[in-house]
Amino acid sequence: MVPDIKMIGLKTVLFLTFLKHCTEAANILYVTPFTSTSHNMLLSPIGLELARRGHNVTVITSHREKHPPPNYNQVMVDDIKIWEVMSGGRPNVFTMTDITAEEFHHNVLWDAGLAFTEVVLNSTEVRDFLSKDNAFELVISEQFFQEALYMLAYKYNAPLALVTTFGNCMRHNIAVANPLQLATVLPEFLDVKEPGSFWGRLRSFYFTTYEYIYWRFVFLRKQEQLVERYMPYLPKERPSLYKLQQNCSLMLTNSHFTFDSPIALLPNIVEVGGLHLTRSNLTLPKNLQTLMDDSTHGIVYMNFGSNVRSAELPVEKKKAFLNVFRKLKQTVIWKWEEDILEDKPKNLVTQKWLPQKEILAHPNVKVFISHGGLIGTQEAIFNGVPLIGVPIYADQYNNLLLAKQAGFGEILQYHDINEETLEKALNDVINDEKYLKAATEVSRRFKDRPMAPLDTAMYWLEYVIRNNGAEFMKNPASNMSWIVYNMVDVYAFVLIILLTILLISVTLFSAIIRNIVAFNQNNDIKIEKIS
Repeated sequence: MVPDIKMIGLKTVLFLTFLKHCTEAANILYVTPFTSTSHNMLLSPIGLELARRGHNVTVITSHREKHPPPNYNQVMVDDIKIWEVMSGGRPNVFTMTDITAEEFHHNVLWDAGLAFTEVVLNSTEVRDFLSKDNAFELVISEQFFQEALYMLAYKYNAPLALVTTFGNCMRHNIAVANPLQLATVLPEFLDVKEPGSFWGRLRSFYFTTYEYIYWRFVFLRKQEQLVERYMPYLPKERPSLYKLQQNCSLMLTNSHFTFDSPIALLPNIVEVGGLHLTRSNLTLPKNLQTLMDDSTHGIVYMNFGSNVRSAELPVEKKKAFLNVFRKLKQTVIWKWEEDILEDKPKNLVTQKWLPQKEILAHPNVKVFISHGGLIGTQEAIFNGVPLIGVPIYADQYNNLLLAKQAGFGEILQYHDINEETLEKALNDVINDEKYLKAATEVSRRFKDRPMAPLDTAMYWLEYVIRNNGAEFMKNPASNMSWIVYNMVDVYAFVLIILLTILLISVTLFSAIIRNIVAFNQNNDIKIEKIS
């Protein structure tokens, strides 16, 4: 019988308790300032759990915890959303379906990342906090285009740990010399329709090269300028942000090989996918609990996440959803961000906010219509719920492609949404048992781990503290040049030797042939003279 993540065995609990007492309470700075609600859902459990384990945690955040532990100190970032600092303001996110990965990086990740990093460093509480004398044994930072904040690890002379809300990070892999595996592992925000094809692999290679070069030689330099502007007291001989990335002690990635592509990882890159699902004391509101319990034909649940607003759907696509929902015998629950939805079917319930984890945990949910965000996809996996995905941007297509390949999801491209395609997708996923069987199997595998993912994160973070940064876990190749690490000099030397041997062999062979020919010619001349 496979153990559930929520039911860790007694031995594991005792082992973790032992480790907890082996690690004295540490002062930890946790830097997670990004405003996205979905990012906070994954990241906040780490800081809260560290505090519950007795550590003194200071968190730089945009999301205030209402009832934190007493040893959980919150330094609030000014209330400015990332969309507000983008040039042109917040777009209708559905318009982003047509932009390339390069455009997405330039228009959103690069530009808004720089602007929001400056918002963080210029925030009133952050400036006040940085002006005080503090000491930390560990600095943990989200890796999400805010690299100037890594300099806090240098400021406090503490090891740096990174955590991502997405999975694999090619930039980090290159920096720390983790194998790239470009044939099977995609860059995190590149959508490729056929990743295993020649053109798919060529696209992956090109984008990985472009992203790394721009990040290292353009974006990081601009982040360095923010360091100079907001931390002028640091010595000029400080390490570069790239060097801090190279020397980070630990990277926690929101991935797991049971769903994501299996990848070779260094010992200090640890998969903790689904850690926000480890513990939850929340229950459904009474009205939703009653509604879902009484839905004998099941529930169709639709939610496009915290950044994509269903209310911004074009009229024709909104009508397509409403007309198809009207035909269903299932109850439909839809996150709709406005007070009124005209022409709403009787079987449709809308709310501006919905407790997604708890809804997906209900046994009556038949299908989840999603945009393919990784957090929501993992929640569907954990609860064994089939997916219909409408990818909009970033990693969403890749997540849905993995779900489709695993057999528990279907992809419905945004531009293909109409009554016919939507009705077919819903009928297929609801009525064909293969989707539910596949979802149940992937869920079983996802939960089958020796330790819950949040406990895994705790173990390795405390491991870094216990071992003073755990220098021995870092790849020595990160301090080698590209030529040395990739053995280019050795291969070149071997090639020169082989070419030299070949040249000598050809020269000797040619000389022997010439001598044989000359010898035969001399013999022919002698024979002619004799005759």
